[in-house]
Amino acid sequence: MISDYKVIQLKDREYKDWILKKHYAKRTCSVSYAYGLIDQVNNIIGVCTFGFPPNYNFNDGKCIFKNTKVLTLELNRLVINSNNEKNLLSYFVSNSLKQLPRPSAIVSYADPNNNHHGYIYQATNWIYTGESTHKKRYTFEDGSTFDIRRGIHNKGKIIKTEKLKPTLRYIYINGNKKQKKDMIKDLKMKIHDYPKGDNKNYKSIDIEMKLQANLL
Repeated sequence: MISDYKVIQLKDREYKDWILKKHYAKRTCSVSYAYGLIDQVNNIIGVCTFGFPPNYNFNDGKCIFKNTKVLTLELNRLVINSNNEKNLLSYFVSNSLKQLPRPSAIVSYADPNNNHHGYIYQATNWIYTGESTHKKRYTFEDGSTFDIRRGIHNKGKIIKTEKLKPTLRYIYINGNKKQKKDMIKDLKMKIHDYPKGDNKNYKSIDIEMKLQANLL
């Protein structure tokens, strides 16, 4: 049962291995808040992290709101083991959001280049605000790639350039009833209907990692 699980805040050593081994990007990111989905025997079976957006235009909600100045974070990693109960991922995301400072605004992106359309954001009541700008991926002689959107550093001569599909941008308004109402009213971004498409899960390993004793 979902009630058998809990969501708690994690420290660096609890979430970094998860991000490196499980997430398709295979790299760490800037993290201000990290939460773990914990099962009945204190295994970490999921990690959700938030950090300051790399796009400085989002700082304090500048490009989201007309006048509202508010803490703005990006949900930058969300990973969970496979074969879980129905709605467990939604439970995990919702309870991670509840533990963030309020009021705040959270931005996240679904990447159709990896067959993601943001259904978890749709299931947890995020606002869809449209597509980001197009980006390019560069392939080098040694087989490595550079994607400006991901900021991966590489070397060598460029042998291929690909135009990527724009990512899909979602915003979550985090606050009490009045704060949410005021922030939605002050939105600068246009609200769009949710995008649809066929999702495809990427292959990854399931990880068994015990919660450290001092966090039990």
